[in-house]
Amino acid sequence: MAEVATSATSEQLLVVVDPVARRSDGESVRIAKDVLGAGASMKVCLPDDPDEFARALRRRGSRRPVVVGDDRALIRAVALLHRHRELAGCALSVVPVGGALSLARSLGVPTGTVAAARAVLDGAERRMDLLVDDSDGVVLGALRIPPVTAAPQEAEPEATDPGRPWLRTCQSLVRTLVPAARPSRLAAEPGPGPSRLRVEVDGETLVDLDQPVEAVSVSPGADGTASVEVRPVSVGAEASPLLAEGRTVTVSGAHFRYRADAVVSGPVRTRTWVVREGAWGLTLPPGA
Repeated sequence: MAEVATSATSEQLLVVVDPVARRSDGESVRIAKDVLGAGASMKVCLPDDPDEFARALRRRGSRRPVVVGDDRALIRAVALLHRHRELAGCALSVVPVGGALSLARSLGVPTGTVAAARAVLDGAERRMDLLVDDSDGVVLGALRIPPVTAAPQEAEPEATDPGRPWLRTCQSLVRTLVPAARPSRLAAEPGPGPSRLRVEVDGETLVDLDQPVEAVSVSPGADGTASVEVRPVSVGAEASPLLAEGRTVTVSGAHFRYRADAVVSGPVRTRTWVVREGAWGLTLPPGA
């Protein structure tokens, strides 16, 4: 893990650059370091894997941690600090770099590199609620049951050696003689069907196993409560969603998977989430 120290003002930053961000968009990483280094004293850590990422955060000392990376890097940082019970005394900052930035955007972080780096320097900490489950997992934004299925990736075009044009002719001939390949199983399979789940909010049953549901979503709301939405299976006219708010949400039933922020977990038979009010701090632009 490479470390570089620079000096500007008296504020101390620990800039941890996620390895995925370095590989996917090195130019944005360079810009982020330039902007941050011009406004604060910083130590830059370039971990090569999640273990080094974790060690860098654990050894931050009095420096304010700044994560340069995508949503998964932010989630990893919050989960690590929660696991070591260090969230209360640590305000995180993030400069989003990478392909998956919807969580950072929904939290109010600018997704432009320069704007996000300036928000790190000029912004203010905002305390946010956190969902914590009974396996000590965390949810920053929202969870969904069942998880949204990712679209299948398109096949990459065939590569042909430019020095052997006859190979392209042979490939074309083979395609005309061989029937088209069957669609992949992933592309052909329909999405997940209705689920039979019991959803309880603060001990009160919102929906029971006798009512099939299409989807359940839970997200941190306001004032230490979670917002819960259950969409029952409709018969004829579209069924109205069932809404509730509470501090504790328990889902149980047949084995189910769920998507918490950017991570799919499960299958599990039961899971309980509890709202931790103001559990973590994120630096946001002034007035955000």
